Parts: sequence; structure tokens; C-alpha cells
Amino acid sequence: MKRKLLRWVGVGIGLGMGLLSGAAETPLKWLDVRELGLEGRGWTNTEMPFDRLPASAQGKVPEAVWNLGHHSAGEAVRFVTDATTLEVRWELTSANLAMPHMPATGVSGVDLYVRHRGGWRWLATGQPRAQTNSAALATGLPAGNREFLLYLPLYNGVRSVSLGVNAGAAVNPAGPWRSGAAKPIVFYGTSITQGGCASRPGMAHVALVGRKLECPTINLGFSGSGRMEPALADLLAELDP
Repeated sequence: MKRKLLRWVGVGIGLGMGLLSGAAETPLKWLDVRELGLEGRGWTNTEMPFDRLPASAQGKVPEAVWNLGHHSAGEAVRFVTDATTLEVRWELTSANLAMPHMPATGVSGVDLYVRHRGGWRWLATGQPRAQTNSAALATGLPAGNREFLLYLPLYNGVRSVSLGVNAGAAVNPAGPWRSGAAKPIVFYGTSITQGGCASRPGMAHVALVGRKLECPTINLGFSGSGRMEPALADLLAELDP
């Protein structure tokens, strides 16, 4: 069993893009990732399901900050499953998948990690090709429960994200982080905080710190707009980090 586990994790680390393929051959069951508990959000009273700012912020913060608040930077879902196949579907809010200085995988892609030997290991990246995407992230996984962490896009918003697993597989929220930390670390800043110009969502430094310290994080980076306006300061004061 150990040798099999090492084999598929090794493929994920070395050839993750090779794991992306068409739909799995076996029937899949799909669930909205919000059912598993969406991490990286400071507020739930948002205009759209994956916004980073509350609906009450509109008209109070600068328009640039409000618009960037629709990006899902730092948002992720942790789950435990015994699935042997993992696929993801996600619908983006913008057709601009990449930027001249940042690849589509970082701007609009999704990023999957797996807990292995006590630490987080990268497994696969979902490469966006249109506003609506589907990617098979892993197939042929050995039997057994494992904890996964799926990061959402850094410089694009998402309307919906669904996880597909083979029929009969159980999928559950992962529960508390291993550090036991109940309160998140909040990061406020500009483009580097939001995730520029990471090649994929899990490589933004906010995500790196979260995995290293085993604790929840909230990414409130707004590209070119981290100016600590009074309205933004008031919003930060609403949090309990």
C-alpha cells in the first residue's frame, strides 16, 4: 500500500499537469464545495457566494477594491474522502483567464493538495481553458481516506465550484486544522498579498503560510489598492483573527 501511495503522489508532484484529462470513465457524483465548508472568507453576508467582502462594503470602499473583492483569492475547501477519482468543475466570472505577466493557472485555475506523511503535497492543478471548466485532477488513487485541500483562483472570481468523486465514495469536511487554531490569520495588502504573480493558487504566500502553520488564513490582498482606507479599516475591525 505504501508503495502505491508513493507512486501516485510522486506523479502529482512531478507530472501534475499530466493528470488533467477528460471526464472520468466511471460515473461521478457531484457536490457543491460550499457543502464542505468554504475556508478563507471573513464574511458570509456577501453579494455573491465566493466574494471576499460583505455586501455592505459596496459604495463604502473604493470601486477598485470592491471589484477585486469578487476574486476568490485565498478561498479553499478542505475535505476528507476515500474517492479513487477526483474531478472538479468551476465557472469563472470573467473570460480574461490570464494576464501578460501571470499565467492562467494562477489567475483562474484551481490547485489540489493532499496530506501525505504529515505534510501537504501538491497533487494537481486544474488549468482553465474557458469560463466554464472541467478537469480530472486524479484517477486510480489507492483505497483509503485522505485529506485534500483545493484552492480557488487568485485573480478571477467563481460563480460555482463542484467536486466530482466516484459513485459510492464518502466526502466529508476535514474539521479543525492540526494546529488546533480556531481563529484565522488575516493578511491585508496589495498585489503580492492577493497572489501576484504565483503560477498557481497554492503558491501564493498566504496559502504557503497557512499550510506551514496548519491554520486558517484570510486573504484580503487587493492588487494596487491596499491603501487602508477608513472604510476598509472598519471592515477589518469586524473580524476576530
